Amino acid sequence: MTKDIFVVGAGAWGVALAHTAAIGGCKVRLCGRDKTIVDQINNHHTNPQFPDLAQVNSNVVAQVGYAGIEATQTTLIVVPAQATRQAILDIGPEKLAGKNLVLCAKGLEQDTLMRQSEIVAELVPEAVSFSLSGPSFAIDVAQSKPTAVTLAGPTLQQAREIVDLLAGPTFRPYSSDDLIGVELAGALKNIYALGAGAVEGAGLGFSARSSLIARGFAEMGRLVDALGGSAATLNGLAGLGDLTMSCTARESRNYEFGFRLGAGETVQQILDSGAKLAEGVFSTPVGFKLAHQNGVDVPIIGAVNALLDGKVTIDVLVSKLMARPLRSE
Repeated sequence: MTKDIFVVGAGAWGVALAHTAAIGGCKVRLCGRDKTIVDQINNHHTNPQFPDLAQVNSNVVAQVGYAGIEATQTTLIVVPAQATRQAILDIGPEKLAGKNLVLCAKGLEQDTLMRQSEIVAELVPEAVSFSLSGPSFAIDVAQSKPTAVTLAGPTLQQAREIVDLLAGPTFRPYSSDDLIGVELAGALKNIYALGAGAVEGAGLGFSARSSLIARGFAEMGRLVDALGGSAATLNGLAGLGDLTMSCTARESRNYEFGFRLGAGETVQQILDSGAKLAEGVFSTPVGFKLAHQNGVDVPIIGAVNALLDGKVTIDVLVSKLMARPLRSE
């Protein structure tokens, strides 16, 4: 497979992935929308998101627009989950037909309840979808700190080909053929990160947070299994690894957003302060609807959904969860 790749999205995660792919030997074209950012990458080889902390490998060439994407066999789509559909339409589905598309957003489309690969299947049925997920902060990858992730595709052989393409000295992808499970794990962990952050923000203690993580892990397994994925996938990086990191680190946008909710702020107050909207805010109602449609009991997702709606406070929700019928684990 050719070592040329195209990265769509010059945000923190897109630049970081472009950098690590270049370190691994790829020739990378990085597509951004802001000419100032593009010029900074090309002229100074610095990451605009972390200008004093991270460099960008010289094998990364940034550009505005999608020129040349049709000649590239593998493209990484690194835009927010709610923007994936529009990004593909902007590129032109015909230019992506027959290509490998590595989907790097962790989220479910709010209006359609679709996973990222389902969006691709609808718009570009001839493309081959992959999902990159697992415990990975953009700053760590940008600084070439050791990171292990999961790369899922339709088959293990196809996934291994992309793994070989993207792997580098500090970036280690593990291959999987459970595309559904990996995508769902990446989206659902954001919901539990909101909940875990809210528990700490409300000062309810580490015991409560640990309980939420453990029961959330079990809840996630039930939902993944019902939706066609494998609960066993959650034992790896895309599940337990990402869930643990996202539910314990203030660097996680979802955890921080949840922390502020637990401390008493509303969603609108958090947004009015200039904070970016966490992906879990979109994925929570979608996860709740999918669970309801498939008859899966998801009390924690339901609680986070109610918290986001502003219907109840975190202490009331925890009381309700603690009052649920006793049962075996």
